[in-house]
Amino acid sequence: MSKLVIVESPAKAKTIKKYLGSGFEVVASMGHIRDLNPNRLSVDVKKKFAPKYEIIKGKEKLADDLVKLAEKSDYVYLATDPDREGEAISWHLAYLLGLDLNDKNRVTFNEITKTGVSTGMSSPRKIDIDLVNAQQARRILDRLVGYKLSPFLSQKIRKGLSAGRVQTVAVKIIVDRERKIREFKPEEYWSIDAKFIPKGSRKAFPAAFYGDRNGKIKIETGEQAQKLLDDMKDAQPVVENVKHGTRRKKPAPPFITSTLQQEASRKLGFQSKRTMKVAQELYEGIEIDGMGAVGLITYMRTDSLRLSEDSLDAAEKFIRNKWGDKYVPKEHRHFKSRSNAQDGHEAIRPTMADLEPDNIKANLTSDQYKLYKLIWERFIACQMAECIQKTTQADIAVKDYIFKASGYVVDFDGYTILYVESNDTPDDEKESELPELYKDMPLKIKEMIPNQHFTQPPARYTEASLIKALEEYGIGRPSTYAATISTITTRGYVKREAKSLVPTELGEVSTKLMEERFPNVANVKFTAQMEQNLDTVEEGKYEWVQLLTDFYGDFDKTLKAAKEEMKNVKIQLEEDKTDLVCDKCGKPMVVKYGRYGRFIACSGYPDCKNIVKMLNKIGVPCPKCGGDVISKNTKKGRQFFGCSNYPDCDFVSWYEPTAEKCPNCGSVLFKKKGKKPKLFCNSDGCGFEKDIQEEE
Repeated sequence: MSKLVIVESPAKAKTIKKYLGSGFEVVASMGHIRDLNPNRLSVDVKKKFAPKYEIIKGKEKLADDLVKLAEKSDYVYLATDPDREGEAISWHLAYLLGLDLNDKNRVTFNEITKTGVSTGMSSPRKIDIDLVNAQQARRILDRLVGYKLSPFLSQKIRKGLSAGRVQTVAVKIIVDRERKIREFKPEEYWSIDAKFIPKGSRKAFPAAFYGDRNGKIKIETGEQAQKLLDDMKDAQPVVENVKHGTRRKKPAPPFITSTLQQEASRKLGFQSKRTMKVAQELYEGIEIDGMGAVGLITYMRTDSLRLSEDSLDAAEKFIRNKWGDKYVPKEHRHFKSRSNAQDGHEAIRPTMADLEPDNIKANLTSDQYKLYKLIWERFIACQMAECIQKTTQADIAVKDYIFKASGYVVDFDGYTILYVESNDTPDDEKESELPELYKDMPLKIKEMIPNQHFTQPPARYTEASLIKALEEYGIGRPSTYAATISTITTRGYVKREAKSLVPTELGEVSTKLMEERFPNVANVKFTAQMEQNLDTVEEGKYEWVQLLTDFYGDFDKTLKAAKEEMKNVKIQLEEDKTDLVCDKCGKPMVVKYGRYGRFIACSGYPDCKNIVKMLNKIGVPCPKCGGDVISKNTKKGRQFFGCSNYPDCDFVSWYEPTAEKCPNCGSVLFKKKGKKPKLFCNSDGCGFEKDIQEEE
C-alpha cells in the first residue's frame, strides 16, 4: 500500500517521484479529466447555470485507472498546478475519486525541486472552492458567449466562425489600431544634423539643431531649413554651455508571465505559445547529468514580482563569487507588483541561482537553453548593482542659433555586464561618447545636413506589444495570453506580417458587427471589469452564479434582438469573392467554407450547385514549368508539393520549394523542417545547405 500523488503531466510526475521516493505512487491526469461536452452547450441556464460535466472523450480508461489506484492507496494527494485551472482539475479529480472536499489533500509546488516538493507535501490543505468557482464562472461565461454568438456570426458572415469573450476584445484592439493607422495624416518636418570638430582635434561629434536663445524652433519646410543654413554659413561655432552629470540605471524586475512572453518575442523571436510550452518543460523537470530530473524554474504562470529571501541570498552569493563585491547592491532588491496582481506565486526565476545555463546546455534543447538563459540572466541581473553612466550635455552656439549634443560614458557597468532589457520601440537617436568640452571652446563645422521627416502613424501590434496592452487594460490573465493570440490567428481574424499582427477583412467585419450588436462583449472596459469580478469570486466576495446571472440577462436580450433585426441580412466579405465565372450559369464564383476546408462554389446556390476544388497555392513558381506550386496531402495525411499544371507537368516533392536560389548552382532551394530547419539544394553534386530560424 502507498500514498497516491496525482499531478497533471508525466514529466512532472517523473521529477516529483524522484524526490518523494518509495511509499509514493505519482501519476498524471494528463490535464483535465472532466469538462463540458464540446458538442453541446452543457450549461442549464434555467437552473442557476448548472454545468453538465463529463469524462473527456478518450480519457475513460485513464479515469478508470485513477479510480482503481485511489481505491488501493492509503491516501490521495492532489498536486495539480498552483492556479485556478489546477485547483479546478483537483476538484474534478476529487469528484471522480469520491474524495471528501473537507480532507486536507491538496498540495502545491511553486518549484519542482527537493525543497519545493518537501515544502508542498508538508502543508496540505483543503481544495479552495473559491478558486474553483472562479474557474467555473470563467469556463461557463466563455461557453455561453461562444456557443450563443458563434452560430450568429456563422449565419451572418461565414460558416464555421467562432466567437470568444476575450478573443473578441483582443481582435478589437488590433482593429482599432489599424483604423488609427488608416486615418493618420502625416505631417512634414525637418531637422538639421551637424558634426563639429573641437579645435586641435580630428574627431567630430554629432549635435542636433534646437532653436535659438528664445527657445525651440520647429522646422516645417525645406525652404525654412535652407534659410537657417544660409544664416549660419561661415559662422564660428562655440561651446556655450556644458553640463556634466551622473545617471544611475536600475535593472528590470524578474519576469512575470506577460513580461516573459514579451521579452522572448523580442529577443528570441518566440511566439507566446512556444514560450509557454518551453517554460512548462523547464518547470516540470529536465534530466540533468549528475542531478537526475530537476525543475529548472519556478511556476511560470504568475503576475507577482515577489521573490523568496532564500532565492535572494543565493543570487547574492553567486554574484559575489562570479563578479566580486562591487557588483552586489547594499541590500536585496525588491520589486512592487501591480495593484491588481493576484500575487499567488513568486516571480519566474531559476530554482538554483548557481546553475548557469552554459553548464547544462548539453542537457537542453535549443529552445530550452535559450529560454532558461533568458530567465536566469534576468533574475541574476535584477539583484546586481546599478549601471552608472557619466553624462555630458552641451549647447553649441552658431551665431544666434543653438545645437545640442549629449552623450555618456559607462563609469561602472553593473548589471549590464550580464543583461539589458529590450524594447518595443528602440531609440534611434543613440547617444555617443563626446570629447572633452568646456565653455567658450571654439569649434569647426564639419557638416550641416538638412533632413526631411514625416510624422509616423502608431505602430501595428506585435505579440509582445499586444500582450503588454492586454495586461495594461486588465484583460485576460497570465495563463490566457498565449491561447488568445493563437486562437485569433488560427481562426483567421488576424494574420502575421513579419512580426506585426494585422486584422484580416474577416477580423474587421466581425469586429464592426460585434461593436454594433454586442457593445458590451466588444468593450475593453466591460471585459476588464469582468476580469475583476472573477477575481472577486476567487476572493469569496461575489457568488459565481450571481455573476453569471448579472451578465446573461442583458446578453440574451441583446442576442435575441440582433437575430430579429438581422433576420434577412448576410454580410459578403471581399476576400471571399473571386474573379472566376461559373461555367454552368455565368454567375460569379465565391469562396465557401466546409468541414474539409475552403472550396469555390457558384454564388447562385442553391439554383446552381457548381463547385470547383480550391488549389492551396504556396506562392512559389514551379521549378520545371513556372506554374503555381500547390500544397497537397496524401490519403494518410502526409503533405507534399506538386505543380498545378499536372499532368502536363510532373513536378512533385516531399520538401517545400522556395523562391530562393542556390548561391552555388542557381537551382531552387527546398525547405527541410524539423528541430533544425534548413534550406538545401537538391541538385546532384551540389550539397549546399544553410540553417534557418522557423517559428512554431
